[in-house]
Amino acid sequence: MSRRLRAALATGALLSSAVLAGCAPDASPSSGERAAPSESNVAVDTPELRRMKADAGVEPCRPGTADDGALPAVSLPCLGGGERVDLSTLEGPLVINFWASNCGPCRKEMPALQEFHEAHGDRVPVIGVDFLDVMPEAAMELVERTGVTYPLLADPGGELQGTDLRPLALPTFAFLAEDGEVTMVGGGIDSADDLVAMVDEHLGVDL
Repeated sequence: MSRRLRAALATGALLSSAVLAGCAPDASPSSGERAAPSESNVAVDTPELRRMKADAGVEPCRPGTADDGALPAVSLPCLGGGERVDLSTLEGPLVINFWASNCGPCRKEMPALQEFHEAHGDRVPVIGVDFLDVMPEAAMELVERTGVTYPLLADPGGELQGTDLRPLALPTFAFLAEDGEVTMVGGGIDSADDLVAMVDEHLGVDL
């Protein structure tokens, strides 16, 4: 069984409850006259977003060094400007958090992710992906309110849909282990300790 197939099976098994409890992402336009969201019509790099990102102290996005890693070969822009990241270059151990500005459970858990990042980011980095979000300024306002500083990518058009890394609900965690194993788990944590326990379980890293 391939790594990506194992990831897909884990997604189906572990996200069933998250779909009910979290926010279901929706890429459909709200009006027949409006184009579906994409990078071309949802600007995630504007002067205002760059200013907001700098004021919030969000760290820059950095591609990894893997030649052909376990994650899909999808290149995502950095929210608020910066270097694009091909996800297939990223290596574990790594925590990816999928969120959106209109997701209540996402807003609630982001301070806990920031606390984890400050305490353990040197051993297990955190990357956020603003997924299917057509309101990047609202997303950056949320980042400022919650104190988030870990790197943030954006996927307004759902480039990850159709891949094993597609979240079925928000928030969702993707855990990339050092050996390339990918496990996706529904989010909604209450504390940094919750994430420490998940990292131990899914990445085998004792923090």
